[in-house]
Amino acid sequence: MTASAWHQVGSDAASGVSRPDRPLMEPSRVAVIIVDYHAGDLLTACLNGLAQQTRVPERVILVDNGGAEEALPALERRPEIELIQPGHNTGFAQGNNLALTRTADCDWIALLNPDAVPDPDWLEQLLSAADQHPECGAFGSRMYTDASRRHLDGSGDVMHISGLVWRRDHGRRAADWRLEADEVFSPCAAAALYRRDLFARLGGFDEEFFCYTEDVDLGFRMRLAGYRCRYVPLAQVVHQGSALTGVRSDFALYHGHRNILWLFVKNMPLPLLLALLPIHLLMHLAVVLRYLPDGRGAVLWRAKRDALAGLARNWRKRRQIQSQRRIGLLPLLRAMSLW
Repeated sequence: MTASAWHQVGSDAASGVSRPDRPLMEPSRVAVIIVDYHAGDLLTACLNGLAQQTRVPERVILVDNGGAEEALPALERRPEIELIQPGHNTGFAQGNNLALTRTADCDWIALLNPDAVPDPDWLEQLLSAADQHPECGAFGSRMYTDASRRHLDGSGDVMHISGLVWRRDHGRRAADWRLEADEVFSPCAAAALYRRDLFARLGGFDEEFFCYTEDVDLGFRMRLAGYRCRYVPLAQVVHQGSALTGVRSDFALYHGHRNILWLFVKNMPLPLLLALLPIHLLMHLAVVLRYLPDGRGAVLWRAKRDALAGLARNWRKRRQIQSQRRIGLLPLLRAMSLW
């Protein structure tokens, strides 16, 4: 494929987000956003899967944080791709926000990781669920670890009352498990659908997170604003989770455990924050003790140190976030995991 086979987008756009002026119209328009960082053959497989969708997206936007052009010539089919090249690694959060600024003509945005290959009806199933559930602001996919589909990579994200987060059903045998749609705290943004206006109104992903838990953070803000999240089991992808950063890498450990403090402090309503703070602090201690025998205590120490350094900055974000709260404390607590 030559450079003329896709649409080149300039790299000087602001990274802020905006709310579209037009009301939701039929038929809905959807943009698929992929943020890539040297995914290579994984990105090629992802885009080939996207080219086979039964519901063709109006826009496909690829944010090239490095190396994406190497994968494009190998495409079997040629979906029209809008390529954004920021010139540096924006991280997952800022990269998606950057693409979001180009989607004011869309009603929905679907996020897809470059290491995820969607089934042909993936987008169709998500949009069908969205039509049936206007109370939901986001929709998550059923993700498998590999093409054999023996094990699940996840069915959405869990928010524990301690502030710890994890991917629901990760590693569980897939056979006859979680086949019914249900509510989940937030979608895993590796393969998810969001209301574009809501995503923008809430400020998109928190770019300070860079990557990891930014999807739970946004899901939390959506819940505070009165929206739910739905798991759609018929929307399926094969996702090689953390294929680019390492499943158990120091990079993932650092960002994940730095960001959970900020997520808790920013979003938890004050009565719950005060009530759950002892559990939250015990969770941090337990995590450090868990990784000390692995020789990774230094990584966690750096994560907690940097989290504390940014604590005041993230505390200041609370005012706007909490002013948008439209959910009661008990319904919010029931949406979290107690176990």
